[in-house]
Amino acid sequence: MHIAILHPHIPPDAALDDQDTLVQADAVEAALRQLGHRVERIACTLDLAALRRAVLAAQPAVVFNLAEALDGADSLQHVPPALLDTLGVRYTGNPTEAIFQTTHKLLAKQILGLAGLPTPAWTTFEQGGDGARLAAPCILKAVWEHASRGLDDANVIRQGDAGLVQQRLAEFAAESGRPCFAEQFIEGREFNLAILDGPQGPELLPAAEIDFAAFPPGKPRIVGHRAKWVAGSFEFENTPPSFDFPDQDRPLLDQIGNLTLACWRRFGLRGYARVDFRVDPEQGPWILEINTNPCLAPDAGFAAALARAGIPFPQAVQRIVNAAARE
Repeated sequence: MHIAILHPHIPPDAALDDQDTLVQADAVEAALRQLGHRVERIACTLDLAALRRAVLAAQPAVVFNLAEALDGADSLQHVPPALLDTLGVRYTGNPTEAIFQTTHKLLAKQILGLAGLPTPAWTTFEQGGDGARLAAPCILKAVWEHASRGLDDANVIRQGDAGLVQQRLAEFAAESGRPCFAEQFIEGREFNLAILDGPQGPELLPAAEIDFAAFPPGKPRIVGHRAKWVAGSFEFENTPPSFDFPDQDRPLLDQIGNLTLACWRRFGLRGYARVDFRVDPEQGPWILEINTNPCLAPDAGFAAALARAGIPFPQAVQRIVNAAARE
């Protein structure tokens, strides 16, 4: 099969989290070639006319979509698949609508709430009503940004009333220059659960819990930017995922699995995805976000979950391609 790998154009001086896209592209290309596919790459920019010409010239049977952003903006990651929709070209991963709905974190939370799925309370600086009365503990987040961009310990507000939360939210918005919101901070454990399409439907991969055991008292137990991208930092070295759980966690893991499948159905997901959770001290799981473009780099969590499940990476890549070809 002729497959075109679509990824954003990454300049040489790009940040590590952007350069990681090329690591993913290399891994996917190697897997596709090992599987016997004919592969080429297409790098996309804001020049959509050029992207249209490149796709039409390539005439691929399937596009392997690794466009996690466009021109460095996560808010535009739904644009390349939307263009592919207009061209009638099949592509891997999630459909345009699901990507847009989940990338906009507040829209995703609204949809989760309407579906009766648990997600932490939230407010924006502009929002009135009950949301404006959200008090600490809270965490400040960007509406569109993923990969923990702009997320570190200072984003966690441990104490303060709603007025302080609104003040900090206004400051964060001014500093970042991006839409943001405050979310109720769930003290407790953090999990993520990857899911992979298959001939019998979506398959849950083994759940992973972030191990914060080395964190000193008082340090927020979050996976911020340093934990993901600053090699050698305390956070990077001390947030390993764990796939081993005691028997008493089985009901919780089953509940997280059911919620992940509910997200898959509600957002019409396809191919692969990952859902992130916090679990409160009463063992109540809360959905933080749905990642419709989880990282496929060999050192990332999705690959680790595949390995734990005994699924070779090339086999997973083929299943992702098969899901697109079935559409």
